Amino acid sequence: MTTENPAALGALGIRRRDKRDWKGWAFVGPFMVVFALVFLTPLAYALYLSFFQEKLIGGTAFVGLDNYVRALSDPQFWEAFGRVLIFLVVQVPIMLILALGAALALDSARLRGASFFRIIIFLPYAVPAVVAVLMWGYIYGDQFGLASNVNDFLGIDAVTPFAKEWMLVSIGNIVTWEFVGYNMLIFYSSLKTIPTDMYEAASLDGAGAWRTIFSIKIPSVRGALVIATIFSIIGSFQLFNEPNILRPLAPNVITTFFTPNMYAYNLSFAGQQFNYAATIAIIMGVITAVIAYVVQLRGSKSEVR
Repeated sequence: MTTENPAALGALGIRRRDKRDWKGWAFVGPFMVVFALVFLTPLAYALYLSFFQEKLIGGTAFVGLDNYVRALSDPQFWEAFGRVLIFLVVQVPIMLILALGAALALDSARLRGASFFRIIIFLPYAVPAVVAVLMWGYIYGDQFGLASNVNDFLGIDAVTPFAKEWMLVSIGNIVTWEFVGYNMLIFYSSLKTIPTDMYEAASLDGAGAWRTIFSIKIPSVRGALVIATIFSIIGSFQLFNEPNILRPLAPNVITTFFTPNMYAYNLSFAGQQFNYAATIAIIMGVITAVIAYVVQLRGSKSEVR
């Protein structure tokens, strides 16, 4: 009968575990390097810039939280933030409801040619964002395009998408047209994971189509709805392409601070205020992360219930 030293076995086990851990890091190492270079490094540099300020005399100087105090009392920043907040509250629910309705219709066995309609609804998302905005800009033009033709036909300015009171609605229409298909695909994929046994049980219990939708389908896609909502929140706070491309067509309506991202962009590239632009970007990143986290937390609690 042989006996083995427990201390030796323990040391051997530790060495084996260490070796196994290093192999794991070898696999994730390339990703971590890329993640650090393209995400952590720019974020750290932007945070670093936000604590400095370019002075007329003395060059760049450390100012601590002065840039953040300035941003939090900047009326242009809060005007831009309020605009994207309104955009988020109004546009996102409309877009998600349309996407969910489209997904439910495609999942219904009563719809013929579901594959064709699925492609048609998703197709706008495949159009490059710049091309989509230019196309809609031509449609909206009050001196040319469809809106101008309609106004000429009616003899009055009935359609004015570039008017101040309609600009946010016009941009919301473009974003909705672009991303309904993307969110529809998320919901449709989630619907396809529902076991057929649940539909059979509902049918045996006498549940109709609407009862099945509200009792089985919608609760089953709650997780996908949370994900789509988070993506939409992030996209709303990052609103930039649409107003920036439309600005030459409506320069008196779309200002340089129409959205926080446009404000940071113009501060940096037009005003050479890199430090203050970095501050705006950091604040918006924190606000977006907090709101997205709250939505995710509430969505997780709802799924548990």
